[in-house]
Amino acid sequence: MNTYEYPESRRLFERACHVIPGGIYGHFNAVPLSRAEAFPLYAARAEGARFWDVDGNEFIDYLCAYGPMILGYGHPAVDEAFRRQMQQADTVSLASPKMIELAEMLVDRVAIADWAFFAKNGADVTSYAVTIARAATGRNKIIAIKGGYHGTHPWMQPPGHHGIRLDDHAHYIRIPWNDYDALERVVAEQGDDIAGFIASPYHHPVFEDNALPAEGYWQQVQALLRKRGIVFIIDDVRSGFRLHRGGSNERYGFEPDLICFCKALANGYPISALVGTEALRTVTANVFHTGSYWYSAGPMAAAMATLEELDRLDAPRLFEEIGTKLNDGLLRIAQSHGYTLKITGEPSMAYYRITEDPSTILHQRWNAECTRRGAYVTPHHNWFVSTAHTDADLERTWAIADEAFAVVKNEGI
Repeated sequence: MNTYEYPESRRLFERACHVIPGGIYGHFNAVPLSRAEAFPLYAARAEGARFWDVDGNEFIDYLCAYGPMILGYGHPAVDEAFRRQMQQADTVSLASPKMIELAEMLVDRVAIADWAFFAKNGADVTSYAVTIARAATGRNKIIAIKGGYHGTHPWMQPPGHHGIRLDDHAHYIRIPWNDYDALERVVAEQGDDIAGFIASPYHHPVFEDNALPAEGYWQQVQALLRKRGIVFIIDDVRSGFRLHRGGSNERYGFEPDLICFCKALANGYPISALVGTEALRTVTANVFHTGSYWYSAGPMAAAMATLEELDRLDAPRLFEEIGTKLNDGLLRIAQSHGYTLKITGEPSMAYYRITEDPSTILHQRWNAECTRRGAYVTPHHNWFVSTAHTDADLERTWAIADEAFAVVKNEGI
């Protein structure tokens, strides 16, 4: 099959470097210019599970905008709900009734939720959750998981990153994932000053195998935190509504005090949410946190339509079916070329690694060759599937993966 080239992406990147620091900032800059021969840099349009770059190349998208696309790009019901609301009012000097309606919808569907709060990014609500924990307990310290990601606040970025100082981490304690004994030791030593514990429902770092919770892990964690009055925060920004309609904690059978949602909440429209228990209602009302566009009603209408469509499709079941089918095919194809493709995490957002490749060079090359043939993937992040991914998309992806494995094997990497 033909391989793609990206002259217009490269030209635009060179132009961008004159007016934008780094050309492309943040997580979209994970593909530097040095790899532009394999990866596109700018999209022109998108529909369903596909997008087209500025050079006219078509891609089946397995990053799904790094997670926000869950029903397919340009979903008619979601876009129509957004347009209807925009014709009435969006960001004005008063809050919209849509905020109440969306909050009621989340309280109805999320078992632990007695209230909801809305912002724009996942980092907005993870930061707010940590502040609420401190306000509620009068304590300072927060426990987090090593390698976990909760946004780009200084307390989350490792010391040594530009602009990050050691004192940004003075009150943060990091422990290994799935290590209940480590949590118990920290709580025994410093429990009187621990305000909260924050973690993803399962461990999905970048550049690393993902890991599900061990049997009984969350139940032990929940019991210990309750006993010591430590606020239990789950960052469901990436996996929320992919594993269970009521939040990923329902998948694993535990009850946190606060849950952070974002990514898939509105199929790409900018909104995030924090939900919590009755015990934290008053303190939350007293902790000030706001933003210029946080009352924007259009994305709230889109979120309601997205949640309704996810229910109609029984989306978590569908994601697992699509992801499992994709993974089974990729495993067989890798094996046919003499490679072992290790797949970790949940099928709806799995992480892939070629085990014969400790350097990751082979894995990066395979991802690059897949992308150059029209399956947009990444070597450093979990992939996503959406309700828009079809059997035809999977068949095409398998053919692409097959040829990409043949190429890297021929190169002898």
